[in-house]
Amino acid sequence: MANDIRAELKNCSVSAQKVRLVIDLVRGKKATEALNTLKFTPQGAARPVHKLLASAVANAEENFGLNKEDLFIYKISADEAPTRKWRRFGARGRFKPLLRRSSHVTVVLRERE
Repeated sequence: MANDIRAELKNCSVSAQKVRLVIDLVRGKKATEALNTLKFTPQGAARPVHKLLASAVANAEENFGLNKEDLFIYKISADEAPTRKWRRFGARGRFKPLLRRSSHVTVVLRERE
Protein backbone atom coordinates (compact mmCIF):
# COMPACT_ATOMS: atom_id res chain seq x y z
CA MET A 1 0.00 0.00 0.00
CA ALA A 2 1.26 3.46 -0.88
CA ASN A 3 1.87 6.25 1.59
CA ASP A 4 -0.92 8.61 2.46
CA ILE A 5 -0.28 12.16 1.29
CA ARG A 6 -1.89 14.48 3.79
CA ALA A 7 -2.47 18.23 3.62
CA GLU A 8 -4.33 20.48 6.04
CA LEU A 9 -5.84 23.93 5.81
CA LYS A 10 -6.26 25.57 9.19
CA ASN A 11 -8.59 28.46 10.01
CA CYS A 12 -10.24 28.79 6.61
CA SER A 13 -12.54 31.81 6.77
CA VAL A 14 -15.53 29.90 5.35
CA SER A 15 -17.88 27.97 7.64
CA ALA A 16 -17.53 24.19 7.79
CA GLN A 17 -21.10 23.74 6.61
CA LYS A 18 -20.40 25.63 3.37
CA VAL A 19 -17.07 23.86 2.82
CA ARG A 20 -18.75 20.46 3.19
CA LEU A 21 -21.07 21.28 0.27
CA VAL A 22 -18.01 21.80 -1.94
CA ILE A 23 -15.94 18.83 -0.77
CA ASP A 24 -18.88 16.47 -1.34
CA LEU A 25 -18.50 17.25 -5.06
CA VAL A 26 -14.95 15.86 -5.21
CA ARG A 27 -14.89 13.08 -2.60
CA GLY A 28 -13.47 9.85 -4.09
CA LYS A 29 -12.55 11.35 -7.48
CA LYS A 30 -9.21 11.36 -9.24
CA ALA A 31 -7.07 14.34 -8.19
CA THR A 32 -6.86 15.88 -11.67
CA GLU A 33 -10.62 15.55 -12.19
CA ALA A 34 -11.28 17.09 -8.76
CA LEU A 35 -9.01 20.06 -9.52
CA ASN A 36 -10.91 20.73 -12.75
CA THR A 37 -14.25 20.48 -10.95
CA LEU A 38 -13.18 22.91 -8.23
CA LYS A 39 -11.76 25.35 -10.76
CA PHE A 40 -15.21 25.91 -12.27
CA THR A 41 -17.32 25.68 -9.11
CA PRO A 42 -18.87 29.08 -8.29
CA GLN A 43 -19.01 28.72 -4.48
CA GLY A 44 -16.60 30.82 -2.45
CA ALA A 45 -15.34 27.77 -0.56
CA ALA A 46 -14.10 26.17 -3.80
CA ARG A 47 -11.05 28.44 -4.09
CA PRO A 48 -9.33 27.52 -0.78
CA VAL A 49 -10.19 23.83 -1.26
CA HIS A 50 -8.70 23.95 -4.80
CA LYS A 51 -5.56 25.56 -3.43
CA LEU A 52 -5.26 22.90 -0.71
CA LEU A 53 -5.75 20.04 -3.17
CA ALA A 54 -3.20 21.52 -5.59
CA SER A 55 -0.72 21.76 -2.73
CA ALA A 56 -1.29 18.12 -1.76
CA VAL A 57 -0.77 16.99 -5.37
CA ALA A 58 2.43 19.05 -5.65
CA ASN A 59 3.71 17.54 -2.38
CA ALA A 60 3.02 14.04 -3.70
CA GLU A 61 4.94 14.72 -6.91
CA GLU A 62 7.88 16.51 -5.28
CA ASN A 63 8.36 14.59 -2.03
CA PHE A 64 7.21 11.09 -2.97
CA GLY A 65 7.85 11.04 -6.73
CA LEU A 66 4.29 10.01 -7.59
CA ASN A 67 2.46 10.74 -10.83
CA LYS A 68 -0.52 13.05 -10.37
CA GLU A 69 -2.60 10.99 -12.82
CA ASP A 70 -2.48 8.04 -10.38
CA LEU A 71 -3.67 9.98 -7.30
CA PHE A 72 -7.21 9.99 -5.96
CA ILE A 73 -8.90 11.61 -2.97
CA TYR A 74 -8.98 8.91 -0.31
CA LYS A 75 -10.44 11.07 2.45
CA ILE A 76 -11.47 14.72 2.71
CA SER A 77 -13.19 16.39 5.64
CA ALA A 78 -14.08 19.80 7.04
CA ASP A 79 -14.26 20.41 10.79
CA GLU A 80 -15.22 23.46 12.78
CA ALA A 81 -12.54 25.91 13.83
CA PRO A 82 -12.78 28.63 16.49
CA THR A 83 -15.61 31.11 15.99
CA ARG A 84 -14.86 34.82 16.16
CA LYS A 85 -17.55 36.65 18.09
CA TRP A 86 -18.47 40.26 17.43
CA ARG A 87 -21.27 42.36 18.79
CA ARG A 88 -23.52 44.86 17.12
CA PHE A 89 -25.98 47.03 18.93
CA GLY A 90 -29.54 46.87 17.68
CA ALA A 91 -32.65 48.93 18.14
CA ARG A 92 -33.97 49.78 21.62
CA GLY A 93 -30.63 49.06 23.30
CA ARG A 94 -30.54 45.43 22.32
CA PHE A 95 -27.45 43.35 21.65
CA LYS A 96 -27.00 41.52 18.32
CA PRO A 97 -24.19 38.91 18.29
CA LEU A 98 -22.32 38.23 15.05
CA LEU A 99 -20.60 34.85 14.72
CA ARG A 100 -17.83 34.56 12.12
CA ARG A 101 -17.37 30.85 11.68
CA SER A 102 -14.24 29.22 10.27
CA SER A 103 -13.13 25.69 9.46
CA HIS A 104 -10.23 23.24 9.25
CA VAL A 105 -10.04 21.20 6.02
CA THR A 106 -8.02 17.97 5.72
CA VAL A 107 -7.33 16.03 2.52
CA VAL A 108 -5.66 12.60 2.22
CA LEU A 109 -4.51 11.37 -1.19
CA ARG A 110 -3.54 7.84 -2.17
CA GLU A 111 -2.08 6.27 -5.25
CA ARG A 112 -4.44 4.09 -7.27
CA GLU A 113 -3.00 0.63 -7.78
